[in-house]
Amino acid sequence: MTQDSTSSAARDPLASVADAMQAAASSVTQGATAARQAAEKALPSVGMFANRFLYTTCYAVSYGVVFPLALVALSVPQNNPLVHGMIDGSRAARSKVDEMLGGTPIAAEEAPVAV
Repeated sequence: MTQDSTSSAARDPLASVADAMQAAASSVTQGATAARQAAEKALPSVGMFANRFLYTTCYAVSYGVVFPLALVALSVPQNNPLVHGMIDGSRAARSKVDEMLGGTPIAAEEAPVAV
């Protein structure tokens, strides 16, 4: 065996290990890039789903609360003590909230009126 064949045999195992490490590093880099691209594609659809879910939930809750209340409010005759008490109570509550928050008080024409 000559000096050249011995040195080339000694280099081959190191070169093959270096090539394997290079291939592994390249695979990891490509895998990370592929994962990042998949996440970039998935995140907008997840965000759209969350937005649509939130919108639909709020819509259903508000419709389920407002529609029956509006139906009841429109079916009650307006010129009776019940309605006057509700109006006066709501004005007093708004006035108290404004007072607590330091807002402007209700105008004189909206002040609670006892009947």
